[in-house]
Parts: sequence; C-alpha cells; structure tokens
Amino acid sequence: MPQDLEKKDETPFYEKVVIGSTLDAVLYAFNNNLPLFFTEHLRPFRFDYLEREFDLSCLRLLPETPKSLTTFGDARMVGLPKDILWERLLFLLSLNGNVPLSNLCHTLRYDGKRVVCSNEYSKIMEFEFSECVYFDDPGTLGFVEEKTLDDDMYICYDYIAFNKGGKHEIDYIKTADDFVSEIWFYSSDRIDGNTPVRDACAVSKLTANQLIDFDYSQTMARFKVIHEMESRGMKGTFAHGYTSAGNPKHYKFRTTSIRRQTHKRASHQQPQSENIKIAEDCTTRMLQNIPQACVAYDRFLRQM
Repeated sequence: MPQDLEKKDETPFYEKVVIGSTLDAVLYAFNNNLPLFFTEHLRPFRFDYLEREFDLSCLRLLPETPKSLTTFGDARMVGLPKDILWERLLFLLSLNGNVPLSNLCHTLRYDGKRVVCSNEYSKIMEFEFSECVYFDDPGTLGFVEEKTLDDDMYICYDYIAFNKGGKHEIDYIKTADDFVSEIWFYSSDRIDGNTPVRDACAVSKLTANQLIDFDYSQTMARFKVIHEMESRGMKGTFAHGYTSAGNPKHYKFRTTSIRRQTHKRASHQQPQSENIKIAEDCTTRMLQNIPQACVAYDRFLRQM
C-alpha cells in the first residue's frame, strides 16, 4: 500500500502524498491509492460534464438517461456531471483513510522537511513525505513558487438572477468571445422546488488586467448576457399588448448580479524542492484507469 507509515519523532511519514482537491488531484489519489491533503474544496464547475462514453458503473454511478441540452444549434448531449464523480471519489478515499484531515485544514506549510497543517486557530498535524505530487491548492506555502505574468488567464463565473424574463427552455449559449464565452441557464436556486424560472451563469476567460477593468465587470457581463439572448430572438415576458404593426409587446429582461467567482488557470509553477513533482497527468487517461483502481475499494463498493 502506498501509504507506508513509520515513526520519526512521533511524526507520521508518508512515502508519497497528493496535495490538492481538484478533480485531477482526486483522480490521481484514487487511482494510486494515495493520501490526499488540501486546504479548500475545489470542486468542479457545476456545469462541467463528462463525455458520454465513460462507463463509471464500477463506481456504482450508473449511466443516467442521456441528457440533452437545448441550444440554438444542434442539441448538445452530455454525460455525468463532473462534480458527482468528484464527490464519489472523495467519499471512497475518505472511507479508505486516505483523506486524513478531511476539510479541517486551512493552511499547509512545507519547510523542506515537514508539512505543518493548521486550521484558523492552531496547528492540527505535522507529517513528512518522501515524494509529493502537487496539484493547485490556494492555502499552501513552501511547495511551489508561482510566477505572475501579464498574460495569466483566469476563469470567471458571473451568476446572474433573472427578476423578469427568466422562463424559457434554453439551457446553453456558446458565443465567439472570451468575455462571456458560455452562458448556462439553470433552475433558480433562489426559489424552492423545481421552478421554471431560470437564472444564468456566464463563463469568461479574462486576464488579470481585465478583471479590474469595468468593461469586463459583473455589470458588463450582465449586459452581455442580455445582448446575446436578444440577438438570438429571446424575449421577455409577454406584455399583454401589441404594437401598431400588430406585433406582440414584451417586457425587457430585468436582471441583477448574484456573485462573481474567479479561478486562476494553470499557472507557471516551479517546485521548491526536488521531491515535489508538478502534476502532469492527463484527465482522460486517469478516467480510463478508474476501473482498475476500483479493485482497491471493492469492500466499500460492494455495499453501495
């Protein structure tokens, strides 16, 4: 078993550890049966889907009825949401004792010999390792050195509430721009139940300078979403009246910004120690290796 514990001055020692909580990090730890440490849950974006051809029945994730997204072109067929896979893998890792600190750790600091794990009040654990596979984690110190460049890119998610005009059947809009490159519509989280009212999430690819530019702000993202909808013929609520030409009148879309989330894309990282490796594994290859890795978790999967 990769997790080979010894005692060195009462400090746990791991032969190999994984740092991070992205889907790739969880996949790597699962496939190699390794302990996973992280400071924040970096779960996949709620509208990221797997390709339909991936068979995850070995994880007791049975294929659902094929999901089709309504767009302005051909229907888009998608597979299982990535966050469901992420939750299942993290759950199995936890059952197998490979998530020692769960979500209790807020910082991980490496001094070249030991990793000090702390919550917001005090140290909760120390450990040593022979090798570390590093994925991105916002609360780590001493593992990698990041170089900030002018062309660093960020993924930006702008969540937008529709106060008027939110009832329609469209699931997804793809644009030709980096600013609001995708628009995902979903049943509003602001209303209990399966409401027909839809809110939106606009996805943008922005530089650090664009993030502080008003032309790329939450307000402008909201205006761009409305523009993309109207340019495709979408209209607000029927206003119970007609123009002099006999065309039905519609209210304008009325929206407000809910929140903005930003995530830095793959940055320029340099390991600060020879025993730290920057992860380079391919997501597709790791997904294909899941059935073989499930053997190590069979005693849990048989009960699911």
